[in-house]
Amino acid sequence: MSTITNSYGWTTLKRGLDLCASALLLFVFLPLMVVVAALIKLTSPGPILFIQRRVGYRQQTFNMYKFRTMIKDAEQRITTLEHLNEIPGPVFKIKNDPRVTPIGRFLRKASVDELPQLLNVLKGEMSLVGPRPLSDRDYERFPYDWDQRRFNVRPGITCLWQIRGRSLVPFDKWMQLDLEYVNRWSLWLDLEILLRTIPAVLTGCGAA
Repeated sequence: MSTITNSYGWTTLKRGLDLCASALLLFVFLPLMVVVAALIKLTSPGPILFIQRRVGYRQQTFNMYKFRTMIKDAEQRITTLEHLNEIPGPVFKIKNDPRVTPIGRFLRKASVDELPQLLNVLKGEMSLVGPRPLSDRDYERFPYDWDQRRFNVRPGITCLWQIRGRSLVPFDKWMQLDLEYVNRWSLWLDLEILLRTIPAVLTGCGAA
């Protein structure tokens, strides 16, 4: 069994590092976040933040924050686009999603849209590193015969999936990578993923 699931001391340390790092990163990126918020408001009608219910630690739901990168009624339009889904499995992904705004396309490519999730980390709903949280829609379609251990850890902003191709990774492989993380977890693995996230973001590999 992974250390992360059976050691209170290590999980407490991980939480402490998340708390300190998220507070520091929010301070560092605050000027950028203000600029991004202004650009979204000026270029597209609708709210600045996209808030979506996600399923996280022990299947508990929470509101996950992102900068809005789509038109304001994007969620309502998903049913008309589901036939275009390019990822086998319950998750909906298409490379050239017509709902994405021009500024949103840039924000996604640079992963800047993820910055508000630092608030989720600060609140204890997420970690800097961990399996990406599934939306309510995706969780409802999640095969219940699959290994549920991915929900034994806090979901993260980045993960093995993030550094190994993101949207280019099939759903089955994505879930295998989540379990690999749970099985192999250590603070060194978290550090490795964080460091490898930087070039993944800079190259925009697999961003959709």
